[in-house]
Amino acid sequence: MAKTNDALKILQQITSEDPEMEEMIKESSLNAELAQLIYRARTQAGLTQQELANRIGTKQSAIARVEDAEYEGHSLSMLQKIARALNQRLEVHLIPIASNENHT
Repeated sequence: MAKTNDALKILQQITSEDPEMEEMIKESSLNAELAQLIYRARTQAGLTQQELANRIGTKQSAIARVEDAEYEGHSLSMLQKIARALNQRLEVHLIPIASNENHT
């Protein structure tokens, strides 16, 4: 294993031989990205968590959960409600995985 100080490269080296661990890291990254996306859209709209919750008929704690990078319970219906309340459209894409996908 080549020496490096790059945390992402170190993680890749550690997980490249463990597909299960690699999949867990990908899922966690997706959850964190989704949480950040919701947070950014809400704050750009100038709304508090409570104000967004009021717009979609839920509690502030539900908004806090979906903005938590570790939350794994995202539902399409909740994401659609949030998008509509923020005057945005939710898009979901399925992209083929290349058989020789580069994991960088």
